[in-house]
Amino acid sequence: MQRKAYVPGIAALLAALLAGCTGGSGSNGTAADPKPGDISVNTPAAQPGKYRTLPEACAAVSHDSLDSLLPGIKEITDQDRRDTAYEGQATLTYDTDRRVGCGWKVESTDATDHLSVDFERVVSYDNAVSDDSRAQDIYATEETAANLPEASASATPSDTGSATATPSATPSTSASTSTSSPSSASASTSAGPSETPADLQPRKLSGLGDEAFLNDKLNSGSSTAQQRTVTVVFRTSNVIVRIEYAEQPTASTGTPDSEEMQDKARNLAQKLVDRFNG
Repeated sequence: MQRKAYVPGIAALLAALLAGCTGGSGSNGTAADPKPGDISVNTPAAQPGKYRTLPEACAAVSHDSLDSLLPGIKEITDQDRRDTAYEGQATLTYDTDRRVGCGWKVESTDATDHLSVDFERVVSYDNAVSDDSRAQDIYATEETAANLPEASASATPSDTGSATATPSATPSTSASTSTSSPSSASASTSAGPSETPADLQPRKLSGLGDEAFLNDKLNSGSSTAQQRTVTVVFRTSNVIVRIEYAEQPTASTGTPDSEEMQDKARNLAQKLVDRFNG
């Protein structure tokens, strides 16, 4: 009889212990029950950008393009010096997965030409903001900060008359720092802003990446010669590309041709767009 009374007692004790464990698990069950509105659980992360890598900047511009933009290269007779001129000089960056650049400077009998390209791959660290959206914000900030003239009514269908400047950390710094000067709003030394053809004024560009703009300014260099700087900036998905092309004539009375320089810079920009989309 004692044995029969003892077994039910043990069973009751075990049942009580099991009930206590179950109750404790329920009180700490919040770890398995996410809070309403928890983004990491209920909201999918924003899509990453299309581009995960950047091209090698100094190799991104073909020899044919360099011959066109920097005519002094073809005047170099020494093959080693010419090869060095084609190579360019890489821009110092601390994260080549995020930003790379390259610059060239070549003298010719008529002028000294400078070219620089800069590639920035934008990455958003906010799960709710995509890489593309973050790149759009950066591009929009540059455009807004430029504060350049409104679109011209006579602008061509492919280009609207608003332009932007590039940020101070990019190779196009010089283009952005002087946008408020009278010369920067004009693409000609002798003509005022109102006399500058609409299709040569600083402006937005269509058909070049997802969005793009061109800036054109004419400044006096260290001598009386006028240095023209043409800047083209475009965005394709989460990459922003900046091109700066400058020329200073050897003759003190020389003035670089705005249309020719803009055409060369835009042609290079289109080739780089095709490289990304290829």
